[in-house]
Parts: sequence; C-alpha cells; structure tokens
Amino acid sequence: MYERVRKRYLALKVESEEPLSEKDLIRAIWSSILQLFGEYGASQTNLYLVEFNPEDGHTILRCSHKMVDIVRASIAAITRINEKSVGIHVVRVSGTLRALRKKVMIRK
Repeated sequence: MYERVRKRYLALKVESEEPLSEKDLIRAIWSSILQLFGEYGASQTNLYLVEFNPEDGHTILRCSHKMVDIVRASIAAITRINEKSVGIHVVRVSGTLRALRKKVMIRK
C-alpha cells in the first residue's frame, strides 16, 4: 500500500561574498549530499527548492521528514560555492510552509 511521504520545510540563511544564483545554491547542496551520503541517500531526501531570495539570502527547502538530519549535515558541510566563501545556516524547521513563514517572520 502507498505510504504518504511526510515533508519538512527548512528556512535557510545564505551568507556569501557575492549574491548566489538559485542554480549555484541547489547544485552545491545536491553535490554535498551526494559526496556525504551517495546516490541512495540523495534519492531518499526528496529535496526541492521552494523559495530563494538572492538579495537577502533567505531560502526555503522541502525534504522528507526522515531525511532532515542528512540535509542539515550536508548544508553544514558547504563552505565554498564557485570558489567564494559562503555560510549557510538552518534558521528553522517546520512541518508546514505556513507555520515556517510565520515563525521566521517573528524572529526578524
């Protein structure tokens, strides 16, 4: 029988020397997941970029609830993108997009 995949939403803050493109960010995250956990681990994440704002670095990712720790570890391992130093911080994790946006707005 089909089991519904539960999701988690991660709010990220990307700090870099220069603004990054959406493509560069997601490529770096996928690359990190593949290096640390392989293709099988990457396939289990169900990773999706929901929102990206290059001006202030606020980003929202969606992943499987079982793989949040793997995604967080992979994000923490990223220190450079396109030969430029970056820092990516997980600000908040939530089960719904609505709650995540509400929680992140309160913290600003």
